[in-house]
Amino acid sequence: MSNYFAHETAIVDDEVKIGKGTKIWHFSHILSYTTIGENCSFGQNCVVGPKVNMGSGVKVQNNVSVYEGVQIEDDVFLGPSMVFTNVINPRAFIQRKEEFKITLLKKGCSVGANATIVCGVTIGQYALIGSGAVVNKDVPDYALMVGVPAKQIGWVGISGNTLVFSENKANDEFASYELIENHLKIERK
Repeated sequence: MSNYFAHETAIVDDEVKIGKGTKIWHFSHILSYTTIGENCSFGQNCVVGPKVNMGSGVKVQNNVSVYEGVQIEDDVFLGPSMVFTNVINPRAFIQRKEEFKITLLKKGCSVGANATIVCGVTIGQYALIGSGAVVNKDVPDYALMVGVPAKQIGWVGISGNTLVFSENKANDEFASYELIENHLKIERK
């Protein structure tokens, strides 16, 4: 008996490690050599792998494919129908598996519905990617990103709420990390 739940329509290949309390729902497929942490949730019609490493507490909403080359830390949220890529210049008639780029989603970040994450980027801790955004460059910790291509329009706290600085500093890419850290200490109380 397994220590995770997989719906009867889900497919879990051989050579997969899945942590305790994880739930895999309708029509999802977990491919070989994938490692998934504890207490994760996969909505309907998700594909993960092969060779994907995912932390604990990850929430993957419906219609998301997590391809080889994507690395996901703990407590990441992937919104409905968001998209990862793993090759910069794909062609149907050229195999480029040796060119897969590594994409890293750090602890606690969230990616909104229908966003696209172009391969080779790192999304920082607790960053928030708005719905429909296209991320094609690295995202700092706690950054709020929107648009096509995604641009930083502010900062968010661990809770995902927009940070407003009492020192009347602009909520832009030039705000200091020291200011953010001070605000986060207040938010945690």
